[in-house]
Amino acid sequence: MSAERDELLRLVEEIPENQVPQVLADVRRHLQIAGASTWPPAWFGSAEGDGTAYGARADELLRDGFGRQG
Repeated sequence: MSAERDELLRLVEEIPENQVPQVLADVRRHLQIAGASTWPPAWFGSAEGDGTAYGARADELLRDGFGRQG
């Protein structure tokens, strides 16, 4: 166990009982935010095919400004 985790556990034990609900809510919120950036994103792999068609056309797509607005 790391020194940081040991310190965290020690500090948790020192939290006054009346502050436990707020600290618990803060930790849960932190974990939800941290878990929100998962890989791969939901849209990843949503295109049909195996992706080789895009790879074969990479130079053409980049030359044409693939992904650019305007």
